Amino acid sequence: MGSLDDQYLAFYKTIGERIKEIRIQKKMSQAELAEKAHLSLPVISSLENARTKIWLVTFAKVAEALEVSTDDILRLNTPSSSASFPSELAEILDGCTTSERESILKIVKQLKATFEQHKKDFTY
Repeated sequence: MGSLDDQYLAFYKTIGERIKEIRIQKKMSQAELAEKAHLSLPVISSLENARTKIWLVTFAKVAEALEVSTDDILRLNTPSSSASFPSELAEILDGCTTSERESILKIVKQLKATFEQHKKDFTY
């Protein structure tokens, strides 16, 4: 087992690789991610290449800009947290009438619209 510094470096490297992987999957350049996260291009490059430690506020900005949950980046050996949502939603809807399902869908759509509206106002 390596030193604690080596373990931290490996962790930051893995986080940087995951940020880069997600960014590429979303067809974003480093410059686009930097702009969307309100960070500089050198910061994004440094994070992806583990040349700097990532501050919590920076991490939150990057996750928000990538539109992923922070645990999708952090949980290195765990499937995406969003993977369980379809089965949870199916359980909730099980036994609901068509009218109840339509009402639930309407509420969820409105809630999502509200979140998106307020997302613009959320600053770090």
